[in-house]
Amino acid sequence: QNTSKIRLGTGVAIAGTRIAPTTAAAISSINALAPGRVFLGIGTGHTAMRVMGQDPIPINEFREYLRVVRAMLHGEETEYTYNGKTTSIVWQEHGDGFRNIEIPIPIYVAANGPRALRTAGMYGDGLCSIFNEQIPVLDFNLTHVAEGAKIAKRSTKDFHTTTLTNAVILKAGDRLQDDAVIERAGSWAVTALHFVYEIWRYTKDDSVVPEYMKSIWEEYSDHVANFPVPEEKSHQLIHEGHCSFYTPGEKKFVTPEMIEGTSLVGSPAEIAEKINLAGKHGLTEVSLLPPLANLREAAKDFAEQVIPLC
Repeated sequence: QNTSKIRLGTGVAIAGTRIAPTTAAAISSINALAPGRVFLGIGTGHTAMRVMGQDPIPINEFREYLRVVRAMLHGEETEYTYNGKTTSIVWQEHGDGFRNIEIPIPIYVAANGPRALRTAGMYGDGLCSIFNEQIPVLDFNLTHVAEGAKIAKRSTKDFHTTTLTNAVILKAGDRLQDDAVIERAGSWAVTALHFVYEIWRYTKDDSVVPEYMKSIWEEYSDHVANFPVPEEKSHQLIHEGHCSFYTPGEKKFVTPEMIEGTSLVGSPAEIAEKINLAGKHGLTEVSLLPPLANLREAAKDFAEQVIPLC
């Protein structure tokens, strides 16, 4: 209520933790407070569900979820199934100020695998993914998004593409193995490690492990295996510090290769060049997740040193 320009939204809400009509109602209420500045980021819960030892919701259920949310945000009467019972639902009238669906609310789908990416093209107005600043990943992702859009007979002309990443601005004399650099890079580097490990643990497919993680992979697997909890409770510790800090035992995994592989690294000009190149391939937004301890400093440095060059 005290802002007038900043865009507001979820980055991202989790389909498995609230029902579709509730999500539609919540985001439309925010749109009443900040009309036209609101977006809905939504995902299956790759991390949010796994920290509880649960799986993300299946893609077919996610598609149905998005269909219901999209219909409601368009003011349509739609069928909704809850606990096996299907009914027809429509907004109830409560008077002015409760919601705003007259001004469109774009849906940005969090996705990484092929089926989820096609889902983004089928139901989303945008995509939110880790590693989208990396050209091969971005090209792969947008190819599958386009396939989904084609299935749904939708256009990707104004499709919004966001990357979740971190920016490590190197100062004169900085080296990637320096403690100061590790502190700026560490929380996101290990978050990416947790992300890939969960995929590997589910698929047992070694090809999902990026080259820059291979030198630490065996040691990290041993690290998880030696958690001071039974294996069935390992989910309680894997994501500790998620996007905020790294645990003391994880510092050794923040190698120069990991920093370069997971973050935008370099001088302000070098980082801007990487962003601009990704922009030519379809990237439209960079969403930064620096460590909590230097959040404001990182945001200020990026705003003052990198954004003017983009």
